[in-house]
Amino acid sequence: QVQLVESGGGLVQPGGSLRLSCAASGSNFKIYRMGWDRQAPGKQREMVAAITSDGRLSYVDFVKGRFTISRDNAKNTVYLRMNSLTPEDTAVYYCRQYRIGADYWGQGTQVTVSS
Repeated sequence: QVQLVESGGGLVQPGGSLRLSCAASGSNFKIYRMGWDRQAPGKQREMVAAITSDGRLSYVDFVKGRFTISRDNAKNTVYLRMNSLTPEDTAVYYCRQYRIGADYWGQGTQVTVSS
């Protein structure tokens, strides 16, 4: 059973920055595509960013140029650097490990952007 533990969320003012981290248990972390999803109040969960085992990146349009996903395979950790945050970025952010047939998610970390 894989465990994904997110951290780094919190309250930040508009225009501010946060870095989320996700520590993964288990072996073979480096072979899996990893990503971040988010779910805002009253909305469906949506993909934000992803990074493949060989470092290819993908982002949803509304975060391009503001968010950066990265990974450290030696630490079994994936990061999401978020800049220029707006109130529309307020959501619970979930770490995701992509697997054939059954993806895994963490429990999420709350990000609130408010003045």
